[in-house]
Amino acid sequence: MDINKWIKEKLVCDEERYLHSLGTQEMAGFLAEKFNVDVEKAKLTGLLHDCAKCLDAEELLTIIDDNNLDVTDEEKNSYKTLHAPVSAFVAQKELNIQDDEILSAIRWHTIGKKNMTLLEKIVFLADKIEAKTRSEEFTKIVLNKLKETNDIDEAILICYDATIKSLVERKLFINTETIDIWNDLILKLTKKR
Repeated sequence: MDINKWIKEKLVCDEERYLHSLGTQEMAGFLAEKFNVDVEKAKLTGLLHDCAKCLDAEELLTIIDDNNLDVTDEEKNSYKTLHAPVSAFVAQKELNIQDDEILSAIRWHTIGKKNMTLLEKIVFLADKIEAKTRSEEFTKIVLNKLKETNDIDEAILICYDATIKSLVERKLFINTETIDIWNDLILKLTKKR
């Protein structure tokens, strides 16, 4: 199966979303090479990470409920992130992706989680800083931090910082897991410094 063609068809709702997936694929490959992770695995994960993004909230919730996906009630309060667990499900069921590390990286690419694997961190970060659709200014800030520190957690903290500020400014729901991850990163990085 031509996965690139399949993704393009799945993301027909939004040409920018397809470009974003290609950008995430490229950035995931770049970061994987930098951090000595399987580049092809990272690129495949980056390409597939948003494969359910064009489904509306009702469809996402139906898939989650009908298939008993492990999604908390709190996660269901943020429809913008529900595509992540469904994308992992779709990748497994429709593309026969059985690699648990790939599926987990797809699952957690939006809100993240504590103690992410390096692949999970790479896909999380690649999604936020890919060059095709994301802010060039923000991407430069994050890449400069990576160049300066060579610490992916420092780069991820910048992303959480921006996300939390944006949610507060727009008066949107903040998943408590996001706050827990922020606190966990702050503590880890404080110990490193």
